[in-house]
Amino acid sequence: MNAFKIRYLFVALCLLHAACLHAQTFTNPLLPSGADPYSFYKDGYYYYTHTTGNRVDLWKTKTLDGLKDAERKTIWKAPAGTMYSKEIWAPEVMFLRGKWYAYFAADDGRNENHRMYVLENASADPMKGEWVFKGKITDPTDKWAIDGDVIDFKGQLYMIWSGWEGDENGKQEIFIAKLKNPWTVAGKRVKISTPKFSWEKIGDLGAGAHVDVNEGPQFLPHGDKIFVIYSASGCWTDFYALGMLSASAKSNLLDPASWTKSDQPVFQQSPKDGVYAPGHNSFFSSPDGKEDWILYHANDKPGQGCGGFRSPRAQKFSWNNDGTPNFGTPVKAGLNLTSPSNRNKK
Repeated sequence: MNAFKIRYLFVALCLLHAACLHAQTFTNPLLPSGADPYSFYKDGYYYYTHTTGNRVDLWKTKTLDGLKDAERKTIWKAPAGTMYSKEIWAPEVMFLRGKWYAYFAADDGRNENHRMYVLENASADPMKGEWVFKGKITDPTDKWAIDGDVIDFKGQLYMIWSGWEGDENGKQEIFIAKLKNPWTVAGKRVKISTPKFSWEKIGDLGAGAHVDVNEGPQFLPHGDKIFVIYSASGCWTDFYALGMLSASAKSNLLDPASWTKSDQPVFQQSPKDGVYAPGHNSFFSSPDGKEDWILYHANDKPGQGCGGFRSPRAQKFSWNNDGTPNFGTPVKAGLNLTSPSNRNKK
């Protein structure tokens, strides 16, 4: 083999190696912008959504790094002039008991009227079929509610959300209730978290206004425990961070005494890495089920607040010896990360 052929083969092998490396890595952010990201993995695809304001959009992709070029569809657009026509926040699309459901918060343009709503789709593929509006999903108090998350835990459906105790803003707290079915609350809500520590109470709005915040709760079962990871302090601050509640998987989840709150945030800003206000997370497993991943939004610069600068990011996390999650610190934008294991498994 002459020198030219050897050189050609070497270059070809290098290019192939580079292509393989590229295929196995991705960088954050996953999209230029997108607040309140949520992802559900099923049958070889990630079904992703985030806040778009006046509708619910759904992305379908086999890989996280393919999200920018993924199939995207508006699965529901808010009808004008209703109590749920505006400010559609934090949609979650998930598969429960044989059907797809989409949960979201919406109002009529007045924040105090925010409530949770649910859509249903009987199609095997949520990008197809008809999304049917099932209506409001609320407990008997029918108070302000956003950021709902649902889990089928040991054969029982539970919903968790951020709400107000009364009818005025000032404090967002976390409530839980059983569900009779994916669109109906069964019984009373129970408060399991209220802003308690200083890192949960950073929320000045100016002109003397202030809000203490617990929001964006997400169930995270693991072993003999179940966790709720939530966002604390105002999203308009750089100090937006994740807190953690934990309970025994054998306990009564509707008993506030079953839940213990971590006295420190479990995921927070990393100025040295240029990541600010990380929060409003969700979770998913790698295609082979061997890795656990956190999906969240964050800003690249201080002072960017709750606007369109927030972008979705993902990173793998581990578990501590005591069974609690270890999220580490948010990784720097542009850093090559290894993609979820066995990501092309069908």
